[in-house]
Amino acid sequence: MRHTLTIASRELRSLFLSPVAYVVLTLWSVIAGTFFLVSLLTFHERQLQLQQFQMLEQIETMNLNDNLIEPFIGSMWVIVLFLLPAVTMGLVASEKANGTDELLLTSPITIWDIVLGKFLAGVEFVTILTAIAGFFPALLFHYGEPELGKTLAGMLCLWLVSVTYVAVGVFASSVTRNQLVAFIFTFVLLLILGMMLPFIVDISMSGSGVAADSKVAEVVRWMATGSHVDRMLQGLIDTGDLAYYAVASAIFLVLSKTVIESARWR
Repeated sequence: MRHTLTIASRELRSLFLSPVAYVVLTLWSVIAGTFFLVSLLTFHERQLQLQQFQMLEQIETMNLNDNLIEPFIGSMWVIVLFLLPAVTMGLVASEKANGTDELLLTSPITIWDIVLGKFLAGVEFVTILTAIAGFFPALLFHYGEPELGKTLAGMLCLWLVSVTYVAVGVFASSVTRNQLVAFIFTFVLLLILGMMLPFIVDISMSGSGVAADSKVAEVVRWMATGSHVDRMLQGLIDTGDLAYYAVASAIFLVLSKTVIESARWR
């Protein structure tokens, strides 16, 4: 565990010595602020429209969580898909490009120390991103009364999605020494995992004649990140959804370990 924490600390420090971390943090902050402002203005405009037409019942059904916080967090988890590859692309690929991977592989530390150390560095970074995003919904508690449970569930969802995507990024970075290739590979994997799996299932099933509601289709849809986001954004924390993030992260970390370990014996 000591070696894992040492690698994580070194990797995080290295990340903040490069401009990548600051560019990502700046973009994330600007995008989060813009999306929150747009969500807030949309919420306010909707209220004014309902008041203008004296639609009192609809006004009563509006609330900060469903009409403001949920759309905001629902937008931010998609933004993670675009920005995170820039953070994870060099976690392992940079070691290969600089030749320092040989030093790691011949040192007394285990492959799991390397993989988990890189992973924890990424987790620490996305925790910072989540905290920045969480600042905006937190402002609403000063001016209104959003539901704390729903808000925390939404932020937990954003963090879990980001952590899972870090595991994907570690794997993508482990298969190449080129950081640009790692970036593209990570983005493609996240795009498929996050959004495209349900569409791939529907197209494949319609072409093969297999029922779209078959067990195979259900399993593949379960693998899509988006299918586990909606319930948590509504404040429903299901053990099946939590298991998904844990299993998906574990699978990609095991794949990363396998790829790195194969390099030791080449």
